[in-house]
Amino acid sequence: MSDAFPPLPFAKMHGAGNDFVIIDSRKAAGGVMTAALARAIGDRHRGVGFDQLAELRVSDAADLDLDFWNSDGSRAGACGNATRCVAVRVMDELARDSLSLRTARGVLLAERRGGQVWVNMGAPLLDWHAVPVARAVDLDALPLPGAPAAVGMGNPHCIHFVDDAEAAPVATQGALVEHDALFPEATNVEFVSLIAPDHLRLRVWERGTGITLACGSGACATAVAAHRRGLTGRRVAITADGGRLDVDWRDDGVWLTGPVAHVFDGTFTPEFLARAT
Repeated sequence: MSDAFPPLPFAKMHGAGNDFVIIDSRKAAGGVMTAALARAIGDRHRGVGFDQLAELRVSDAADLDLDFWNSDGSRAGACGNATRCVAVRVMDELARDSLSLRTARGVLLAERRGGQVWVNMGAPLLDWHAVPVARAVDLDALPLPGAPAAVGMGNPHCIHFVDDAEAAPVATQGALVEHDALFPEATNVEFVSLIAPDHLRLRVWERGTGITLACGSGACATAVAAHRRGLTGRRVAITADGGRLDVDWRDDGVWLTGPVAHVFDGTFTPEFLARAT
């Protein structure tokens, strides 16, 4: 074994099928994650595979700092389902019913409520420069085919309202819109259809990852966009490919909850880590 690459423990978790590798770096000054290591871990054949990776670090402003990585090695500004997974894990560890987590999105609050863990994902970003998009446009009807909406939730989101989300061209249209020039930082792409005034069907193409079974920040952005279009109230159930998420847009932010599962724990070997750098 190489002293330069000690074994690295991790956990595999998912929220409604949106799957994550969780690495606890609170004892490692500055963290351990790099773009190359994220890509290696994210390889579903030679690594473990994930939609996003979450790295826990010591914080001087919250209970912990939380960084997110996509499987292509790029950084993600927010990840609602990973935040919920981490919150459940750390609240159980600390025997707590609330937790503060500092992300690139800001300090987020998680709390147990009614047998579920809810995370406040913050206020939606509804100014063009904050989403961001490249120029001042109508965020409720973008100048793109289908007149989708744009909402920022720490990540940019482009939400297409369609008659039938099941038939939406998620793979082809998602890949095109992700890198449209209107989005200088690329974008997540959602396809959503109305089931009822309190229920939406959602399918997702995630920036830097591709099709995923669910997306927490995408569910939040979708709920905001649907309410702004007059389709739903401020609290809505969202059925994603991997299961149900619930979103409640309150005065203090957009709250998210849903299922969480701890799949397994493991350890990356020194040999794997040496090859990954």
